[in-house]
Amino acid sequence: MPDGVLLMAYGTPATLADLEPYYTHIRRGRPPEPAQLAELRARYEAIGGCSPLLEITRAQARGLEQELQARTGKPVPVELGMKHSPPFIEDGVQALYAADIRQVTGLVLAPHYSALSVGEYRDRALAAAEQLDLSFIEQWHLAPKYIEFLASGVRACLDDFPAQTRDQIDVVFTAHSLPERIVQAGDPYPQQLRETAEAVAQRAGVKRWSTGWQSAGRTSEKWLGPDIVQVVGELAGAGSRGLIVCPAGFVSDHLEILYDLDIECSQVAAAAGLPFKRTDSPNTDPMFLSALADVVLQREQLTAAG
Repeated sequence: MPDGVLLMAYGTPATLADLEPYYTHIRRGRPPEPAQLAELRARYEAIGGCSPLLEITRAQARGLEQELQARTGKPVPVELGMKHSPPFIEDGVQALYAADIRQVTGLVLAPHYSALSVGEYRDRALAAAEQLDLSFIEQWHLAPKYIEFLASGVRACLDDFPAQTRDQIDVVFTAHSLPERIVQAGDPYPQQLRETAEAVAQRAGVKRWSTGWQSAGRTSEKWLGPDIVQVVGELAGAGSRGLIVCPAGFVSDHLEILYDLDIECSQVAAAAGLPFKRTDSPNTDPMFLSALADVVLQREQLTAAG
C-alpha cells in the first residue's frame, strides 16, 4: 500500500507566452527555429490558445486521490510531475518528501511502455527520489477497466452509424508515434498498442480494426507508421463506409487530440468523403479514475502480467 502517488504526464505550456521555453525543454535546451515555433503556435491558436492538459491532469490527480482514499480508508496524497513543464517530475518528488511521505508509487498517464517515453519518466523520477522508496509502474495497457472504457467508446461511436453500414466501419487504434529505431531495440511499445487494440476490439465486437500512429516528430529519422492521415486515404480508397479513431495511447484532451485528430485528421477524412468519429478521451470519467486506482493498488499483479 503506497503512502503517496507521483502521477506523471507530458506537460504543456500554460499560456502562449510559455510556448518557447516549453518547446526548448522538449528539444533538450535547443531553442526552436522561428518557423517551428510559429507552426506550433498556430496549432495552439487553432484549439483556443492553450491546451487543457494541465487542468485535466490536475483533476485526474484529485480524482485518483479521492478514489484511493475511498478504497483504503486513509489519505493517499497524489502529486503531479510533468516531463516538460511545471510542476516538473522533480517538483512532485519534492512535494511528497516535504509532506513526509516516503513510500511512493510512480504512475505515468501513458498506458504503453517505451524506453523513449515511460522509461525517461522512470529514470528522472528515480534520480530525484533517492530518499524515497519509489515503486514504478511501467505499463498498464491491459488494465481491465481501461479496456472496458475504450470498448464502451467504440460501441458508442458505432451506434452513431446507420445499422446497415456498421459492419463496414473501420476502427483504428492510435498512439503517439516514436522513432522506428525502438523496434530494432526490442521495445515493446508497438506490440503493447496492438494488445490493447485486440482486447478492445474483442470486447466491443469489432471485426475491422487496425493500429496506426499519429503526431510524429519532425526529425530526419523515420518514425513508426502508418500515420493516421495516410490510413484515412487508404481506407477511403478501399471503400470503407466510415472511420472511428480510438486514440488508445492518450488519456486526456490535449493538442494531439484536439488538433491532430479533431482538426487535421477530420478535415482529411471529410475531403476523402469518409465519415469520421473519435472516441471520447478518458479525462476524469469515473471508470477511468477507478482503472487508475486499480493500477496503483494492484501494481504487483499488473507488473507481472506485463
